Amino acid sequence: MKKIELLAPAGSFEKAKIAFLYGADAVYCGTASLSLRSRAEVEDNDLENTIIYAHSIGKKVYAAINIYAFDESYEEIKKQARMLNNIKVDGIILSDGGVLEIVKQEAPDVDIHISTQANVVSSHSASFWAHNGAKRVILARELNKEQIKDIIQNTPKDFETEMFIHGALCFGYSGRCFLSDFLASRSANLGDCAQSCRWAYNLYAEEKNNPGNMMPIEYDEKGTYIFSSKDLCLLKEIPEIIEMGVDSLKIEGRLKTEYYLASVVNAYRTAIDDYMASPKEYDYTKYLNEIEKVKTRSLTTFYFNDRNNKDFQEFEGKQYNPNYEFGGKVVEFNEDKSIIEIKNKLFVGDELEIIIPNKIEVYKFKIEKLWDAETDEEIESVSPR
Repeated sequence: MKKIELLAPAGSFEKAKIAFLYGADAVYCGTASLSLRSRAEVEDNDLENTIIYAHSIGKKVYAAINIYAFDESYEEIKKQARMLNNIKVDGIILSDGGVLEIVKQEAPDVDIHISTQANVVSSHSASFWAHNGAKRVILARELNKEQIKDIIQNTPKDFETEMFIHGALCFGYSGRCFLSDFLASRSANLGDCAQSCRWAYNLYAEEKNNPGNMMPIEYDEKGTYIFSSKDLCLLKEIPEIIEMGVDSLKIEGRLKTEYYLASVVNAYRTAIDDYMASPKEYDYTKYLNEIEKVKTRSLTTFYFNDRNNKDFQEFEGKQYNPNYEFGGKVVEFNEDKSIIEIKNKLFVGDELEIIIPNKIEVYKFKIEKLWDAETDEEIESVSPR
């Protein structure tokens, strides 16, 4: 079996280092102004540092210029493309044909990856992009496994395929949605999605025999999350995906916390490695147990197994696991006293888990003593600053 790439989101240089530590082979970042997660952009200096660091440990970095661009954006696109070429990014993710032409001119040394925003759902479409200079296509989330196999089998042999295996699903088709622009004047297709599909809504029905009298239709006292979807999770399907010959497995979530990133990347890294080492012993449940600790919504396989699947609507909105929260991040390890960046209030006696890179088993312990890092005084509790 060929080596398969695990691709993780990186909303910052620090998150990129976390992703690499926990097993990502590559990360994808937003550029300073031209990606579809404008709230998770990586400034040019940080992006260059991320690339230098990644290359020093044999990893890769891909950067997104995946907006649908108006003419007034093209001078900035040229500038960004030249900058990405100069700092030796490994791939540029794009979806607009005009942007592709600029990238070919201004960043000739960089591989072109076609974004899921391009809605590639056929081998014909994938081949079109391949013939026009693309190295890889990020497949639309709406495909099932048979359709993915057909695309792999009917595109040029050296053309790479990438697919999403975990994370948020968008109300719009392959992420192309105008709801945010309509309701909040923030365009998802220009990188400023307000995630309107995740809002709670109240529905009203007009009485047939009493026009103007609106009766509320509510799922509960909060309303209903009629546009919100469950999160994609294909842990169970990892063996089948590997056998299909997909080149890169992508995790969504540039806006997620470092805790989420470490947990999800670690789960998929160990799942992939364990299957590759011993296919007959693969048991997805132990990896899923770790995902359950950090999930924010129910999980779904979406259309991967069944194109007619309808079980992906999330009526209850966010679903945090109340038994687990992000306690902190070790920033300096010492046998005697380690320095922790605190993320939630902690007390002496609390039980913590340490997520160990490349191991699905966590290390559990109770807090016996706490010290203030500045005064070295012993304390009973600590809160984030």
